[in-house]
Amino acid sequence: MRSPHDTLRIVRSTSPPVTFTVKYLPYQLYPEASKAGEDKYLWYQRSKYGDSPEKMQMYVTLMTAYGKSAGIDYKFGGTVANTLDAHRLIQHYQEERGSECADGIVNSLYSQYFENEQHPSATATLLAAATAAGVPEADAKAFIEDEYEGLQEVKMLIREQAGNGIDAVPYVVVEGKRRDFTLQGAKEVPEYVKALEQVVKESG
Repeated sequence: MRSPHDTLRIVRSTSPPVTFTVKYLPYQLYPEASKAGEDKYLWYQRSKYGDSPEKMQMYVTLMTAYGKSAGIDYKFGGTVANTLDAHRLIQHYQEERGSECADGIVNSLYSQYFENEQHPSATATLLAAATAAGVPEADAKAFIEDEYEGLQEVKMLIREQAGNGIDAVPYVVVEGKRRDFTLQGAKEVPEYVKALEQVVKESG
């Protein structure tokens, strides 16, 4: 997630005055995952690497090195679980409080899950993310505990993404005045910069 944000910082510092607004749309990689979840390390080893400890260790080594280069301190413990409630939180406060708040929630959720081995949709995780983004604790707690508020809306958005042919993340669309640019899969910062700078050029 940090590459697009690094890109925005670079483009904003080198281009003529321009405004980009980040909008998050929900997509679940593992919608069949339970709410309680299961051990992240063992799940990856079994589901992705044929229950091979050697292949799993290779993955850990590779991702640790990649994370270090990107400023991310990946950890591999914790829990893999259903993320629907996290998406519900992001969408609600993106609509209610704007993109800066949504950014804060997403950044906190990523840090908690990938760097601090927290459950991705536990009440404590969601509450920490919301308050880190400036949402009053009482407001965030009331929303999180009402598991039906915003639920149908976020499910509809998830179905829309599937209907648009999206079947993996990251999936980034840079909307321009003349045309849009779509970047699928993990990209390096220069690729994002190139797309945004082309949008800036075509918007002049």
